[in-house]
Amino acid sequence: MITLYGTPPTRALRAMWLLNELDLAHEIVPVDIGAGENRTPEFLALNPAAKLPVLVDGDLVISESAAIQLYLADKYGDRFPGGGLIPDTPEDRARMHHWLFFLMTEIEAPLWRVALHSFLYAEDEKSEDEIALAKRDGRRMIAVLEQHMQGRDFIVGDAVTVADFNAAFTLDWANEEGLLDKAPALRAYLDAMYARAKAPATIAAAMAELDA
Repeated sequence: MITLYGTPPTRALRAMWLLNELDLAHEIVPVDIGAGENRTPEFLALNPAAKLPVLVDGDLVISESAAIQLYLADKYGDRFPGGGLIPDTPEDRARMHHWLFFLMTEIEAPLWRVALHSFLYAEDEKSEDEIALAKRDGRRMIAVLEQHMQGRDFIVGDAVTVADFNAAFTLDWANEEGLLDKAPALRAYLDAMYARAKAPATIAAAMAELDA
């Protein structure tokens, strides 16, 4: 049984999406960060960084959501209808990795800065100026991806890959921060990805469920 530590609306959604698409039996273990459950000795033994998500599959313990996605696609990708998720050629794999790293470093990083200064840091550490700079940086890199997606249905090639499942969550996060207002191609792409039969909840839907 695969075990995933973490629940929506966190980046655990990236891993959940792959688990759903691959139809893998799994257990979800909630970890309440607000209550400090990510800093218990038991959880720190899984991930000393005290961050979510963490996936346990047999003897393997792996964190970092993109790494979890790649692992699941690499090990279980033959379960996906038509195969795939990781491109066949070195060239297309390089393109997939390019956009995965771009999403994590150039788009998620500013989104994380916004989150830190909006509600995660202590009040005396928050900075409205830093939020504004992070949103500016995010918009600049979103414009790069918007240009790339002109006339495309998928991030790489003509079929869905790991990059798409990463991108959809990341862009949903960006949309929550109002950063897709000048990115019609990405908004259409986002809608198409979340229209998939096995898509997880959007961030907004997950937040609404928490508040219910």
